[in-house]
Order: sequence, then C-alpha cells, then structure tokens
Amino acid sequence: MTIKNLKTPSTVQKPILTYVRDLPNLCSLAGLGCTLLAIYFLLIEMFALAMIGMIWAVAFDWLDGLIARKMKGRTGIDKEFGGQLDLLIDIVSYGVTPAILILSYSNFNPYFLLVTFIMLVFGTIRLSYFNTFGLSNDKKYTGLAIDNNSIIFVFLFMFSEYFDRETFAIFLGASGLILAILNVSPIKTPKLSGNPINVILLAMYTLLITIFYSWFLI
Repeated sequence: MTIKNLKTPSTVQKPILTYVRDLPNLCSLAGLGCTLLAIYFLLIEMFALAMIGMIWAVAFDWLDGLIARKMKGRTGIDKEFGGQLDLLIDIVSYGVTPAILILSYSNFNPYFLLVTFIMLVFGTIRLSYFNTFGLSNDKKYTGLAIDNNSIIFVFLFMFSEYFDRETFAIFLGASGLILAILNVSPIKTPKLSGNPINVILLAMYTLLITIFYSWFLI
C-alpha cells in the first residue's frame, strides 16, 4: 500500500512497543524471524532449511496483509506504522536474503558482488517506487512485486542437485539479474497477495516446499 503521512498536531503518539500487539505486525515480525533463520542457514550452508525459512517469510508477509484488511478498528496511524514496518522487512526478506543466497552458494566469489549489488539497488528502488505511487489505476503493480523473487528462488533451487555447484551458482546469479530487471520494469502485474484465494494457494505452495526440502533432512 502507499504510505502517507497521516499525523496531525492532535495525533496521540502511543508507546513504540504497543504496536507489537497489533496482529498484522506480529505476522510481519514472524516473517522477519523466518528471514533471520534463512540468512543463518545460508551462511552455514544448510540450504534446504534456508529455503524453508524464505518461503515461510513470504507466507507470513501475505498473511499480515490479509489480516490487516479484515480487521476493524485499526486507525490510520496503525495502518501507516504497519506499512512502514512491512516495507523495512521486505528489504531484508526479498532484497538482502536472495543476495546472500547467491553469495553463499557461490562460496562468496567476489565476481558475484556486482550481481547482488544490482539486485539490492533495483529491489530498494522497486520498494521505494511502490511506497511513493502505490498501485496503478487498474490496481496492478508497476514492475514485478519483489516478494515473487523469493517464491521463484525457492522453486529454482529445487533443481540444484542436477548441476555442479559452480554452474548452478552462475544460473542463480543470472536469475537474480533477470528478476531485478523485472522488478523495475514497466510491466503491469496483478496484486496476488490481495486475493484470499491466492493466499490459500501460497499456503499450499509453502507446505509443499517445506515437505520437499524437509525430505533432504531426513
């Protein structure tokens, strides 16, 4: 959603931590926890667990938006705070984490630094653009929504076993560049997370991804 400054001189500032009690914000923070676990497992090269963390981060992100739209009694300030929190978490979940995935899987090859920098720059610009302009007049995103990056990466990584590590690292880097370009492209894409049916489909996808990667841990 577009974040607007809704504060007025009479706005009462609540204590910071009171916003943690807001259910959508709790979901956002749960997604941040999943992202932290994903980053941790990427750094120690437990990639199956990292993929599970990445997809659950998306699931919580979509869930918080669904809950926020269903809840009654949330003030404009509550919505603004939730939107800002969501934006900051998105930068970590869908910008930093995929970059760490590529760097870790490439054994931190410095040649991949440029690739991941471009991903981070384009991802940050994409989020800033949406934060400024919101959805287009036909209720669509301009550019590929950045949460799709993680959804696609966890799917692509399912095929890592069929290639040697160096080759697949190059494939991940190329995929990251393509996604980054799509993030800032003028193409119009629908807001998938705004439809409850799509949230259910993502929940099913999340469970399937969890089962698939858990199989490697047994």
